[in-house]
Order: sequence, then C-alpha cells, then structure tokens
Amino acid sequence: MDVLTLLFRLPLLPLKGVIQIGELVRDEVDQQMRDPALVRRQLEETSEARASGEISAEDAAKAEAEAVARLVPPARPALGSGARNGEGS
Repeated sequence: MDVLTLLFRLPLLPLKGVIQIGELVRDEVDQQMRDPALVRRQLEETSEARASGEISAEDAAKAEAEAVARLVPPARPALGSGARNGEGS
C-alpha cells in the first residue's frame, strides 16, 4: 500500500516543494518588513531628506505613515459592526 501511495504522490512532490519555498519567502519578507530597526532607519532617512529639502512635507508625512503602518498589524473589523448596526433605526 505504501508503494501505491508513493506512486500517486510522487508527481506532486515538486509542487509541494515550490509551495513550501514560497511560504518561507513570504514569512521572511513579512519578518523583514516589520523589523523595527528597518522602520527606524527609514524614518531617519525620511527626516534627513526632509531637512535637506529633497522631499516635501507631504511626501515626508506619507513616507512616515507608511513606515509606521508596517509596525502596526492591520485592524480587524469588530464583530457585529456593519450595515446592520445603527442603520435603519
């Protein structure tokens, strides 16, 4: 029975390997994107660029907001919120 199972699973092994590599890459990218040291470095570079006049105040604020947003996990909608609460009453 093990030989038959192996014969059926063998063609899918390369696909499973590619999926596992993709998951590893995704996890590493997530970890690096949320690295506080990297975010701090980006904030410092933005501050220096703003001080030297390389970027405008709007661009600096946008870059700072994007950097800080990477540290904060996305908010999940509260349970029970939506069109049913507070509308139509």
